[in-house]
Amino acid sequence: MKFKTSTKLALSTASAALLVAGCAGGMSQGSGMTSAELDAVTQQVVKDSFHDKGIVKVSQVFAEDPTMKACNAADVAGQPLAPARAKEIEALNMKTIHWPANGKYLGDWKEGEKLAQSGRGRTWTDKADTPNGGNCYNCHQITKQEISYGTIGPSLYNYGKIRGVTDPNSPQAQEIVKYTWGKIWNSKAYNACSNMPRAGHMGILNEDQVRDIVALLLDPKSPVNQ
Repeated sequence: MKFKTSTKLALSTASAALLVAGCAGGMSQGSGMTSAELDAVTQQVVKDSFHDKGIVKVSQVFAEDPTMKACNAADVAGQPLAPARAKEIEALNMKTIHWPANGKYLGDWKEGEKLAQSGRGRTWTDKADTPNGGNCYNCHQITKQEISYGTIGPSLYNYGKIRGVTDPNSPQAQEIVKYTWGKIWNSKAYNACSNMPRAGHMGILNEDQVRDIVALLLDPKSPVNQ
């Protein structure tokens, strides 16, 4: 059977990945490679499997990220980050949060609901100016009407109500309002190895979009709080 060049390359890359994995599993049986060397080889095999296409660039996919590097290493080790290291990472990410320049944290909850229910964006077929979705439903329940939603994250239904937010503009509500903004902008400022995407920090959502999702969660008129 003959394969096209692209197919041969894919098979070759897959075989190499399996070989690396095998080496990793048998390192103590004489592979002669350190853990760091195996990591480097594996990373190179993965990089060689990707190429620039459309708006998706290899340099973006494999950009150096101290936070992800530390969290991935902890995941591989099967142990959580040391508390002190976790605090360092959270402090580092807290500095990246862009607070609203005009001081306005809430936008239009109706637009926020559209964003939360949209999982589109950031694929090679998209144009650079295509608005991204928030993809919130993929990990959270948002309203009681939903029949399909992810459970990786907690339910967001009644998010504002259970936190006692009856007027998001009141002084009493400002702490939870700011926390909500910060969590959406960069979740790892509050939980070093959170699974939640760093929506604002990574450029997935812009400031106006974050403002609309904050409104979805905290506006008493939003279906989230009904």
